[in-house]
Amino acid sequence: MIKFLLPVLVLICVTFSVTCMAKDLGVFGAVYDIAEKDALKEIEEKAKEVDVNRIINRGDLARKVKNYTPGDLKDVKLPPARKERTFFVDMTYTLDRDIADERGNVIYPKGYTFNPLHYVAYPGVIVILDGKSQGQVAWFRGSEYSKDMKTKLLITDGSHAELSNMLKRPVFFVNRAIIGVFQIKAVPSVVRQKETIMEVREIPVEKKSIRKP
Repeated sequence: MIKFLLPVLVLICVTFSVTCMAKDLGVFGAVYDIAEKDALKEIEEKAKEVDVNRIINRGDLARKVKNYTPGDLKDVKLPPARKERTFFVDMTYTLDRDIADERGNVIYPKGYTFNPLHYVAYPGVIVILDGKSQGQVAWFRGSEYSKDMKTKLLITDGSHAELSNMLKRPVFFVNRAIIGVFQIKAVPSVVRQKETIMEVREIPVEKKSIRKP
């Protein structure tokens, strides 16, 4: 923000200074009308000639938004859960470098281990599913999580816009970091905090996952 404001402030100061130093020196010699077009008027005329629809294809833009999938998910294919399984993830983390304060004093040395769940609590639930699977989406709609706004719905595939409209709730894409941290192997998976660990529950909702083409 400062980098943006500085040139603007300099320009204002220079313009103001020039204006203050200007004097009325009177009229000398012959005076002629300006033959050139007014710059602002010329810009307005050019703007009217621009075909916005040719530059921005609104239909194409809407399709891109509707069919958007994050780049880091293109190679991620999580299979449907085949059986109910519950496992626990230890969130303990080991520092791979020293953490120093502004004076350079090391406050947390490399190798220090800590569990963030000792200090924070996540009261909600995270549901991860395949947004293209009709069975998994139908399961979510009929589940206890559907109307609970503390539940965060993350999808691995499908249209977040369509699902958000259909389910009347926010829908987001999962990412590789979340998949890795919670060790997600199949979907649907339900993630919640259990004291100082995270519980991950895989829920089979159909014998054969039905996916939209």
